Amino acid sequence: MLTEDWMIPQEKNGAVARALEAAFGVKTCDDIRLLKGGAGKRSDLIFCMIVKGSPYLLRIVKRTNDPACHFTCMKIAAEGGLAPHVWFSSVEDGVCITDFVEAEPVSRKEALVRMAGVLRKLHALPPFPGRADHLNTSCTFLLNKGPALDELVRSFQSADLVPKKEGERFLSRYTELAAAYERNSSDMVSCHNDLVKRDNVLFNGDRVWLVDWEAAFLNDRYADLAVVANFVANTDEEETRFLERYFGRLPDELERARFFLMRQVAHMFYAIANLLMGAASKPANWSEPVPGFEQFHERIWAGEINPWDKEMKTIYGQVHWKRLQENMELPRFDEAVRTVLEPRA
Repeated sequence: MLTEDWMIPQEKNGAVARALEAAFGVKTCDDIRLLKGGAGKRSDLIFCMIVKGSPYLLRIVKRTNDPACHFTCMKIAAEGGLAPHVWFSSVEDGVCITDFVEAEPVSRKEALVRMAGVLRKLHALPPFPGRADHLNTSCTFLLNKGPALDELVRSFQSADLVPKKEGERFLSRYTELAAAYERNSSDMVSCHNDLVKRDNVLFNGDRVWLVDWEAAFLNDRYADLAVVANFVANTDEEETRFLERYFGRLPDELERARFFLMRQVAHMFYAIANLLMGAASKPANWSEPVPGFEQFHERIWAGEINPWDKEMKTIYGQVHWKRLQENMELPRFDEAVRTVLEPRA
């Protein structure tokens, strides 16, 4: 095995050898290089390895997030042509091998067209497994009323990270949104739930591939739609084009309302999560200018910014918070709440 101690953990050498033999009939690879991971004990290790002259991706799962669901969703997506081919996976060993995708840049405007079709295909896949705890895997946790959510909101309140009046307005609007937006069984589909990470969307010059299915499960379709739209749909016209390509027709009023409200949920989640995580190292300074939402996300899409870098978390939280504050004052917010409430009335 061509490995170093800092690459493949010694205790995983046997598992990797078994995976190679099962997939390719060999016990060693020709070459291997670490792509990411290894910074922490819970970080998955991801490698590009060469076997018989061809590149493959090796993932060693170190987290305890439910690899059975992860690998099941990955296989369903691969069979549906959305994820790279799976050559081997073992829940017991926490190892999988897939095709390696050599990614190329894709512009936001091209992604606006392509990603609507990708999500339509994804959400039409056979149902993914469900999960009881959405708190760590989906922005829609804000709509799951429970003690974990209450604790998070209380933590946000007590942290005093935003101007007082804005915080009070947020709590009021959040209460309205959570009371109005209910789960719709027809909207529960197979979702990726982690498309905010640019590395999880790969374009090889011909098609888009989705990777890293760790957060995937059966979820509200608008969760994926909202997150992707935050990157590619900057105007009302682009939003209409995006939804029209997704649905294969013009969206109706209820679909637009649920989509708009879920975009606010996404803003809430990424604002709260990043402001809380960034507070220890860089508390928000609201006297300084906050980057524009569209420009910031275009830079993320272009690979110029990694919002998960330690020094960027607070800024990313501020970007979402500022957009949320703007959208909560729009007449469309009240209109969307009324629209989703009408069927129940």
